Amino acid sequence: MNQRGFTLLEVMVATLIMGIAVVGLMSGISQSLRNADRVIDYDRAALLARSKMDDLLLNYQLPKGTVISGSFDPVILGGKEGGWRAKISEFDRQAKRAPRGEFLERVELEIWWQFGADRRRFNLEGFRTNVYKPGEIPMEPEPQQ
Repeated sequence: MNQRGFTLLEVMVATLIMGIAVVGLMSGISQSLRNADRVIDYDRAALLARSKMDDLLLNYQLPKGTVISGSFDPVILGGKEGGWRAKISEFDRQAKRAPRGEFLERVELEIWWQFGADRRRFNLEGFRTNVYKPGEIPMEPEPQQ
């Protein structure tokens, strides 16, 4: 008898091979989705960081030398918790220390957000010029002998 078709063993081997291939593909797709989610988070954080840095660079009323911080709306971060910390400090020590003398300030900004159980972060640094106001000139430290 000449029969056409596959034997049960051939069907089982083909099913096993297809199962292994599907598991491999699903694993790759899952990893790709996690990577895409991470890239989207970094992109959102970078946009928020740029916006926050612009706000900090333009606001001359912020306290100098102290850490200021805040949080972002979770809706903006895709349902994730996140925030920022910043410090504004004098950078140019060689500036003319007189009323109306210009000096350079450093704005350090850290953006953070939760990614699963991990806390992701990155830092930005910006500079701006400022002018000493009367009564605001820092005293030079006395030279030690």
